[in-house]
Amino acid sequence: MSNASSDRASDAIIGIDLGTTNSVAAWADEAGPRVLHDDLVPSVVRYAVDDAGDAHVEAVGAEAAERAVEFPLTTVSSVKRLMGRSLADVGREASSLGYEVREGAHATVRVALPGARELLSPQEVSAAVLRELKRRASESLGKEVSRAVVTVPAYFDDAQRQATRDAGRLAGLEVVRIVNEPTAAALAYGLGAGDGDGARMVAVYDLGGGTFDVSVLRITPAADGSDGPAFFQVLSTAGDTRLGGDDADQMLVSLFAGEVRAQLGLPESDDTLSGFPPGTRRALRQFAQDVKHQLSAQDSATVRIEVNETTTYERTVTRDELEAMLRPWVDRTIAACERALRDAKVSASDLDAVVLVGGSTRVPLVRARVAEVFGREPYTALDPDRVVALGAAVQAGILAGQKPGGGSALLLDVIPLSLGIETAGGAAAKLIFRNSTVPARATEMFSTSVDGQVSIKLNVVQGEREMAEDCRSLGEFHLQGLPPMPAGVPQLEVAFDVDANGVLSVSAHERRSGKRAQLQVVPNHGLTRDEVDRMEAESLEHARDDMTRHRVVDLITNSKLDLKWIGERLEKFRDELEPSYAAELDAMVEKLRAMVAKAEGDWRSVDANEMHAAKEGLDRASVRLQEVSISASLRED
Repeated sequence: MSNASSDRASDAIIGIDLGTTNSVAAWADEAGPRVLHDDLVPSVVRYAVDDAGDAHVEAVGAEAAERAVEFPLTTVSSVKRLMGRSLADVGREASSLGYEVREGAHATVRVALPGARELLSPQEVSAAVLRELKRRASESLGKEVSRAVVTVPAYFDDAQRQATRDAGRLAGLEVVRIVNEPTAAALAYGLGAGDGDGARMVAVYDLGGGTFDVSVLRITPAADGSDGPAFFQVLSTAGDTRLGGDDADQMLVSLFAGEVRAQLGLPESDDTLSGFPPGTRRALRQFAQDVKHQLSAQDSATVRIEVNETTTYERTVTRDELEAMLRPWVDRTIAACERALRDAKVSASDLDAVVLVGGSTRVPLVRARVAEVFGREPYTALDPDRVVALGAAVQAGILAGQKPGGGSALLLDVIPLSLGIETAGGAAAKLIFRNSTVPARATEMFSTSVDGQVSIKLNVVQGEREMAEDCRSLGEFHLQGLPPMPAGVPQLEVAFDVDANGVLSVSAHERRSGKRAQLQVVPNHGLTRDEVDRMEAESLEHARDDMTRHRVVDLITNSKLDLKWIGERLEKFRDELEPSYAAELDAMVEKLRAMVAKAEGDWRSVDANEMHAAKEGLDRASVRLQEVSISASLRED
């Protein structure tokens, strides 16, 4: 390598696709992006535990993957699906992993190695893979690499993104940017977009080993047709962080295991792998992967398993049989595609291309269904296993001040779900809405609802429902040390900041006292597929009820403040009011108070319009009382 090349490499930021099944590192310069090692690196790590109970990495990549059946309990794979999640999130998936997982600190999932004193976090396992990629990249470039752009599924939440950054830090890498995987793929696809051909509308369908994402983007070249920056604007994104090739493998594993159980005369079980030793579980998973790969190129595949000394299991799986099993799996991806098109306000016919990303897109049924739904053959010229890393390298090159492939780009990505805080009465006040472009910032003013309140708790939530209890709590923090003030007087400014990595920070400032609080929201675990599905589906199903409930809750909170203020002044200045006017106010106060009490018991029991009219009527009628109160205050002064 020349000195000039070495100098450039020393400043290089590499791009990394940290995948569920395989991982890749790439680098981009003026000649364009390229991968930094010929072979994919399986995201598999084998550990050894010494006599003191300390675990250390024994093998990473192909060597660990090839001997996983020999070391089933100390070989860790598919750990990306555990990043930023709890044991409850993982659920029944745990039995199919081949290694043991347990609950760790703050309910997070951890890997348990036999004989080890401590549990391993998924970040530590991912760091071993990243460290191997870093080593290979440094050898290829001839200089030590210390910075990287790392890709994540678009539907990764704050905890999962932060877990990815932590893994990078443990591997000795500064993660300078986190980029959504379908967006990275679009960067690779759209390299050289400044060719004067006009804007292109592209959908990126990304089905990997553990996750699925689809994004709709508009790629706009420089207005003058020069090599100026192209704009990559994400219009919408949808996906599922628990949907990938691993699920297809598990369908075959369940088929094989169920038939082996029947052959051995074992009782039926919801967990078909129960009772099988870890080595057998690993072997079944490997057989399932091999059959799936064979059926992508041929019409049938045969599996033969020596169960024990006297029993052999053998059966042939046809492509038609596999596709019948996989159809609901593929249909879940298609539903997300349709949602992404709706959110982007475009139709399939508006698209110029559909780009396939991820190894699972090699499944013939996937390609056929994508072509059917989008009305065009998908674009497959780019290697689906490497395109994300190449796109990450393009972004890395731009951040390093280079022009990969002779061009440059400006990237405008989005967040997948709305963000807000819980307000009085349990309502969810959204500050940043889903599919908003990042980086994003929003501020909102709030106040207290109780006299003398000296601290305020903020519950940060994520989701599409109108009530906080129906959304996912991302974290809580307290603004303390406020001077006692009457309800409604404090002026609390809450600001949400989502950076270019999709990581959320929340700050609060009470203007009168100057008190401040800030929190980088990193929840202990992320959103499950069911929760994401429920949030979005129920937001539509219950939209009318949610809006009404939110409105009633706000009316209760504001009415209580009015009743308190008006009631106090009515008693204080009653003697200065005409008896008929005072009686009128008494009646209106009692009417509104009764409606508030009824609404607190059951928000459905009141008519929101009537309650609003009662509150507005009392507000208008109390103007004269307010004038009397002000005049009295002036006399006292």
